[in-house]
Amino acid sequence: MTHLMETPRKLRPKRPFFLRRGPMENIATALIAIGFLMLFQPFLLVLYTYSLVMLLAGTAMFIIVSKFPE
Repeated sequence: MTHLMETPRKLRPKRPFFLRRGPMENIATALIAIGFLMLFQPFLLVLYTYSLVMLLAGTAMFIIVSKFPE
C-alpha cells in the first residue's frame, strides 16, 4: 500500500485589504452608485454639487484598482 506524500506549499501572505482587487472594485462601484444617486436627488444642493466629484473619484478608483493582481 503506497501513501502519497504531499509536499507542503508555501503560503503567500495575504495582501492588505486596500491592495486586494475584489473588495476595492466593490468600493469603487459603490462610490459611482452614490455619486449617481446624489446627481438625481432633488432635495439638497450640496449633494448635487459634489455628485460629479464622487462619480469621477469612483471611476478613477475603478480604473486604477482594475489593474491590481487577483
